[in-house]
Amino acid sequence: MSEQDLISKARAFVEAFNANDWARYDELMAKNGVYNEVGTGHQLRGTGEIVTALKGWKQAMPDAKGTVTSAVASGNRATLEVTWKGTQTGPFASEAGTIPPSGKSQTTPSAFLFDFDGDKIAEGRHYFDMLSLLQQIGAMPA
Repeated sequence: MSEQDLISKARAFVEAFNANDWARYDELMAKNGVYNEVGTGHQLRGTGEIVTALKGWKQAMPDAKGTVTSAVASGNRATLEVTWKGTQTGPFASEAGTIPPSGKSQTTPSAFLFDFDGDKIAEGRHYFDMLSLLQQIGAMPA
């Protein structure tokens, strides 16, 4: 695939989240694709686990949206900078327990790396500052 095709497929991952288009992940991800959510320490395999985790974010922040602010590709990798915004109006499940809705908004910049196998995402690595996000929604002191 061309570099622009890689970027388009990577952007489609973010756009599918924004649109709650969960079926789209079957088209984007390799059958045994991996999603490493570095900010939470979760490694998810296959679209079933990935979609379940993404739905959890939408449960906590139904208005959550990612905006791609820059994108580059080389070889079989596309890298996006994404700014995530959303308001925590739902419960947020975490390893430490459930964080009740705060009504507070957050803006969290991130880096998202996608490695491709042909035209499918084989692995995604999502880097973001979970501490900053938790502070913004009032779950931790600033």
